[in-house]
Amino acid sequence: MSTGTQRRTRSQRVATVELPPGPFGVLLLRLQSGYVLFRLALCALAAVMLWAMTRGWSPPQPHHVDQIPLRAIVSRVPFEQIDEAATAKAQDDAAKNAVAIYDQDPAPLVQLKARILNDELSQMIKAPALDDVAPEMWQMYTAPLAEGTPPPTEEERQQQFQRFREALTAEGAFEKFTTAMNEVFAPLEQNGILDALPPEHDANFESIAVRLRGSTGFPTIVRVSEVLREHVVNQLQKALEAKAPSLDVATRVFARLNPDLRPTLQLNLPATREAQTEARNAVPTVKTLIPPGTILAPAGQPIGDSQLAQIELEHKTDLGSRGWLQKLARSAAVLGMYAALYTLCGFYISSREPRIINQLPRFLMLLAAVLATTALVLLTYGQQWRAELVPLLLFGMSVAIAYQQELALLLATAVTLIAVVALGHPLGFALILMATTAGAILALDSVRSRSKLLLVGFAAGLVAFLTTLGVGTLEGYPFWSTFWLGAKLALWSLIAGSLMTCLLPLVERLFNVQTDLSLNELGDPAHPLLQELVRRAPGTYNHSITVASLAEAAAESIGARGLLVRVGAYFHDIGKMLKPGYFAENQAKGDNRHESLLPAMSTLVIIAHVKDGADLARQNKLPEAMIDFIQQHHGTTLVEFFYRQATDRKNGDKSQPEVDETSFRYPGPKPQTKEAGVMMIADAVESASRALVEPTPARLESLVEGICRKRLLDGQFDECGLTLSEVSKIGDSLVKSLTAIYHGRVKYPGQETA
Repeated sequence: MSTGTQRRTRSQRVATVELPPGPFGVLLLRLQSGYVLFRLALCALAAVMLWAMTRGWSPPQPHHVDQIPLRAIVSRVPFEQIDEAATAKAQDDAAKNAVAIYDQDPAPLVQLKARILNDELSQMIKAPALDDVAPEMWQMYTAPLAEGTPPPTEEERQQQFQRFREALTAEGAFEKFTTAMNEVFAPLEQNGILDALPPEHDANFESIAVRLRGSTGFPTIVRVSEVLREHVVNQLQKALEAKAPSLDVATRVFARLNPDLRPTLQLNLPATREAQTEARNAVPTVKTLIPPGTILAPAGQPIGDSQLAQIELEHKTDLGSRGWLQKLARSAAVLGMYAALYTLCGFYISSREPRIINQLPRFLMLLAAVLATTALVLLTYGQQWRAELVPLLLFGMSVAIAYQQELALLLATAVTLIAVVALGHPLGFALILMATTAGAILALDSVRSRSKLLLVGFAAGLVAFLTTLGVGTLEGYPFWSTFWLGAKLALWSLIAGSLMTCLLPLVERLFNVQTDLSLNELGDPAHPLLQELVRRAPGTYNHSITVASLAEAAAESIGARGLLVRVGAYFHDIGKMLKPGYFAENQAKGDNRHESLLPAMSTLVIIAHVKDGADLARQNKLPEAMIDFIQQHHGTTLVEFFYRQATDRKNGDKSQPEVDETSFRYPGPKPQTKEAGVMMIADAVESASRALVEPTPARLESLVEGICRKRLLDGQFDECGLTLSEVSKIGDSLVKSLTAIYHGRVKYPGQETA
């Protein structure tokens, strides 16, 4: 009878056999996941930001002062260097050639002219004879007699006065003379008079700039020779002789003017200095062309300040001459290095710390820390200070605190390589940075006191000092130069340790971790939640203290964080304080509130302490690690006592509804860490051990073994990473601890069994 199916050939049967994909196949499948692609996109974005921050398209200038190059540093391109001496000489010459500014005050000349025309000449014109004129006035209009010439007689003096008066009283003569005087005084009033250049005049000696006092307009440029008094007096005499009504009038008026012609120009020193400064600034810098192939620093000698300036100028010129193809090639190389570092760190994190990749906030925080550290390294970099070590140390210590030392070493090395490439540090200094950071990370095993981070800074400083001395000796640097660099780096290491002490609470909050220091503070019995637990549920508090002691020893037996488990045990049952009477450790003898409740209702009351505890923890701002212990210490285990009660009721009364096992299980989640797994076993063992009538070592061992086996078979440890070997070690530790608690005691005479 045919079954309706066709017999398959051997090749068809072989084709149906599919082997699991290999490593590359698994990698390809993962790359097709949107979850993975999103994180790769974040890594690519971070790489581009690093490329932009570090100017990945242009190489840095790798040399610094006191560096001893193994080979001579030669210019690759022609470049221009400012000739400081020639530029300074050109600026000094420009300042000396600048035109000095003088202020002209024409008031004395105007007053002198008015006094002569309106007062003195008017009086003499009106006087009919010489006797009607003051003798001293006529004397001012009398020119000095030549040596050996006899003084004029009285009659001659009268005749001279009449000729002078008649020349001015002729029709229109005085008006013409007034016009002539205005014309003669006009250049004097505009340009002024100067006896000689003052000593502080250090500008142009041929010309000066004259402006009216108080004026802000443009000055008039005049030659110095034209305003000197000797020249002015000669020009004045010639002008009077040419324009006066007679030679006698010209001679006598000149004799009157000559004594009162005083300097009217004054050097304006601030304005002159400003003009000289402007002249200096207007001088273009004098540059010298340095041809390619010029030795900028010889081999085997420390680089000096002037040599470094030439090297930096040549490097800047070389960067400016680079084409886009060269920039593209370097950008590709830098991004390729970033990709290699991301790949290396990514594979390590995915195998050792997968929670960083699985939890997006942790992943983003780590990327942000890398970017921030790189930015701080670039900002703090300086040839003199060498403060870029501080951000690297802070980053390495933060990752060591948040995760583990191995990951911190890997990530700190990667960030150090990025910084070294970006800043152009030589191999020797890169080794110093890596060794110092590694020393700080290796010394940071745990933070149990505030002085720990200071000791870590001291250890890192010692590593920095010794490594600097070693590298400096190998590379042939001068001893004192190396010594001071090592001392400087050691000081920065101590400063980084001090800063980390202040930043520790921020690091714990950002990375959601708790150091031993914060755990010790959190586990203080005076904590308000623990005090409230003592008051409301003393039995639960004693149970928590016992579980803490058992779990701490068990966690340390497998290398887990015993302190974290101990503090977590203090808070794991705080939810019971809301309904303490429903839990056996808080009930008096014969007072069992569950007797009046259905098994399902009793289960709901028991299970509720997990949710209540988590809500209390969040309300009191306990760390997430404590909340995890509260939620995971029962996992998804079965509330066996009430489940059996419900099953027995169903078996005795068939009309009862079917018992759903899932409604008698805790909501979970299952333990996610080894510490939470240890807590689960210790909590169950401590509760069960109280029910033993005679807790002998054999019975305790059987109890612990049974509970561990039951949790294993129930799959409660599937997500926390506990191995069978570790579960066995946990059991052995619990047996030892319980045996110590329930050890036998000697019966004294008259003592009766309770």
